[in-house]
Amino acid sequence: MADLNSLQQLISLRDKRALITGAAAGIGKAIARRFAEAGACLDLVDVNSERLAITQSELAQFGTNVKTHRVDLSQKEAIDALWESFDRDTPDILVNNAGVYAFKDFVDVDEAFYRQVMDTNLSSVYWMCQRLIQARLKQGGIIINIGSIEAIMPFKDDLAHYSVSKAGVIALTRALAKEHARHGFRVNAILPGGIITEGTTAAAKQILQFKFDLLVTGVDFARRLPVGRPGQPDEVARMALVLASDLASYVHGAAIPIDGGFLAA
Repeated sequence: MADLNSLQQLISLRDKRALITGAAAGIGKAIARRFAEAGACLDLVDVNSERLAITQSELAQFGTNVKTHRVDLSQKEAIDALWESFDRDTPDILVNNAGVYAFKDFVDVDEAFYRQVMDTNLSSVYWMCQRLIQARLKQGGIIINIGSIEAIMPFKDDLAHYSVSKAGVIALTRALAKEHARHGFRVNAILPGGIITEGTTAAAKQILQFKFDLLVTGVDFARRLPVGRPGQPDEVARMALVLASDLASYVHGAAIPIDGGFLAA
């Protein structure tokens, strides 16, 4: 039997460079912290440069190189400029986490709102994946796309636009896994659900001031959770670390729920 790598070797991201979008807060920040702890150098992307700087400062304790980039991912030209700035030092790992989570009644959605959601949540993922694969077609790489359980089972009202965008993320993940595994790429998705972040909390508080029925929806959601509690960003980050590491060397095209058992209930 061939010698097996140690657990420490399998989980390590040393000598790897990871690009994480939406890294200034929430799930993205938690992923950045776990990747830094595992030894990866980081390129952190967000529209909030001030919070990016705070995240960068907090990660200094791990002694790894961390660069920040203020990028509006809803603009393809901004994505192209980001990748051109890397020159030949392209990331090995891409985590597409950035997204907008905004409530709006389906009948009230206009084109501008729809395009903003799709450009941020889906189109940016498409173009970011394309740029990584173009840059590393001969070396391969790792892509982790952050979807949502709302793509599998829409539960909250006024999120049809969000559900559609995240369903597209799952379809893209599976298509790329099928097409590019032979080129050395490992492409998977994580589907969070019931994760408490500053963004989801703020959005919920704002909309609940106007719509009591969403409060009822939230109560129903909580009652359905088998684990009996909401999740934390770090619980998503741990799975992202597994998928980025050699622990997941034979995992391709997966869409893994991190939802406290919601989809199974």
